[in-house]
Amino acid sequence: MKQNTRRSLNRRSFLRISAVLGASAGLAACGGAPSAPAPTSAPTAPAAPPPTAAPVATAAPPQAATAVPASVSTFNEAPMLAELVKQGKLPPVDQRLPKNPVVLTGMDGVGKYGGTIRRGFRGFSDRWGPTKIQNEGLTWYNTDFSIRANIVESWEVSSDARQWTFKLREGMKWSDGSDFTTDDWKWWYDHVLLNEQITPALPGVWSTGSPRVAMKADFPDRYTAVFTFQDPKPLFAYNVTREIPCVHAGFMKQFHEEFVDKAKLEADAKAAGFESWVQLFQDKNWWWTVGRPTLGPWMAINTMTEQLFIMERNPYFWQVDEAGNQLPYIDKITHLLFETPDAFNTRIIAGEVDFQARHVSIGDFTLLKENESRGDYEVVLGVSANHIAFQPNHTAKNPRIREFFQNRDVRIALSLAINRDEINELVFNGTAVPRQYSPLSMSPQYYEKLTKAYIEYDPARANQLLDQAGYDRKDAQGFRLWKDGSGPISFIIEGTAQAGSPDEDAVQTMIKYFADVGIKATYKAQERSLYTERYEANEIDAAFWGGDRVLLPIVAPGIFLGTIIDRPWAAAWGLYYNNPNDPNAEEPPEGHFIRKIWDLQDQINVEPDEGRRNALFRQILDIWAEELPMIGILGELPSPTIVKNGFKGFRSGFPNDDTTEDENLLNTQTYYWDDPARHTN
Repeated sequence: MKQNTRRSLNRRSFLRISAVLGASAGLAACGGAPSAPAPTSAPTAPAAPPPTAAPVATAAPPQAATAVPASVSTFNEAPMLAELVKQGKLPPVDQRLPKNPVVLTGMDGVGKYGGTIRRGFRGFSDRWGPTKIQNEGLTWYNTDFSIRANIVESWEVSSDARQWTFKLREGMKWSDGSDFTTDDWKWWYDHVLLNEQITPALPGVWSTGSPRVAMKADFPDRYTAVFTFQDPKPLFAYNVTREIPCVHAGFMKQFHEEFVDKAKLEADAKAAGFESWVQLFQDKNWWWTVGRPTLGPWMAINTMTEQLFIMERNPYFWQVDEAGNQLPYIDKITHLLFETPDAFNTRIIAGEVDFQARHVSIGDFTLLKENESRGDYEVVLGVSANHIAFQPNHTAKNPRIREFFQNRDVRIALSLAINRDEINELVFNGTAVPRQYSPLSMSPQYYEKLTKAYIEYDPARANQLLDQAGYDRKDAQGFRLWKDGSGPISFIIEGTAQAGSPDEDAVQTMIKYFADVGIKATYKAQERSLYTERYEANEIDAAFWGGDRVLLPIVAPGIFLGTIIDRPWAAAWGLYYNNPNDPNAEEPPEGHFIRKIWDLQDQINVEPDEGRRNALFRQILDIWAEELPMIGILGELPSPTIVKNGFKGFRSGFPNDDTTEDENLLNTQTYYWDDPARHTN
């Protein structure tokens, strides 16, 4: 079995690499980058860069505003904006910036204006790629993972962490030039957060308690907001790194029933293909809506459903560098649709991708590394927070599958059946670390007990556990039968990994290990939007979609709670936690371990003492080590980022995690080209 698997994967990898190189050669012949000489030897498979310790998440102290250096007496702007000022179409730059803008120092110092970043994406269902580039929260991370003021100028927190007072930046504006004040915060609070049609279930970030109670919001003046929570909220500064409590009221009023003719609004909603005005409102309330004012460094120029999605600079962006140059440096970012991983790799090798970590797999490291010269780029390595992992759905609608996956011995058996070392070597060139889904070793919440739980390859013990669990009878082909003898145990694993990708290789190899212990499983690749529909309806038996958010998991614990539903190990229960009224939600049974996890998290959320908070989180990790809710396979892989030669501001060695917006941790608005004129397409 082992030798057959190895030969099959090598053959698949050979065909994939040959096809991509052939396509790349064709592109080069049509005017792409010149071909590189054949390498004399294959690049050595990399190890992840040595991690640096992340700080413990604490209730952040009051933050002073970042002051503009005294030497900066004038501000500068991009040439494309200076031309608009000259034409009288835009106010001067000093009138577009707040009195106290955010000052950022890029990793390569003061940059140059101009140029385009070319990237790839899978279409609208892949919208989080562009979103993480564009997103700005009330706070953000420094390079040492401490928190700084961002949209807000400063904040103060009461000694009991119940009241948070934010100061806005006077003179800050939306991308349309309108004032950014607490007027928009108050409108959002009154007409969006507290509107039960728009917000039927209160988001945890703006509430506390169980059941959730919304924060109280007061606005003493146009630049001060005071949020008061029923319970302590010591980590709130971390909760708002990617969140803002406002919308552009002037734009969104036109889609709200309280401010326009309701009959016309409902007619407009029906004409747009929605069932109600609420759906229309929610559809328009995204940054990518063309014409909707934004606070991000770039604005959507066309719809994300087009083949080429274009973002251009926001002329009112409220950040500058240490020399007073308004950010961002880059004029434009484009995302070009691709259908398959091979097609994306072909573009990289042809030199058509400038800066991207998303969709770049360490499993393709050799292919991409060998073609650096051909594509005029460098493969820069960080540390990936993602895991290769399998999610058995404990709430599967099929009662036999549900019973099977809810059996702890079954989950442990499936974990022991997997040869992690072999998958690591065959698919990921030995670059990963066999481990369960757990905090990174650089994380202050790292917990070896969970990381190493049941990761040994022991098919004999796996068979014994499956027998003990009552699945000891087999059919003529050696597959185990359901307890009622009605047929072989069989389930479908769903995910977004497409044929030929390293993750698809990994799941297919895992399925062979399951077969070795008598369990029949098949993999079905789904387009992401369909995958989303299926997990939201709890139609998935099991999934294969990794797990991240483990750099500072106490700040982003959703996968550990089962409430990040695209990792559907507890889909219906997670839906219940998020919104008990969801039609696909299901309350967990009394006494189930997930209730203990949720109870511990409730205590963490209100615990102001850092030590007690971390001790409580370790209890959640203890439950995971004991129960193994989902099955981790590999983690701590090197995270490859494609960086075009001449692209400045990015660095190797940093973690790539959803919590810190992947390759955008270091502030994409500070990245630039050393020769922008060469990168304007």
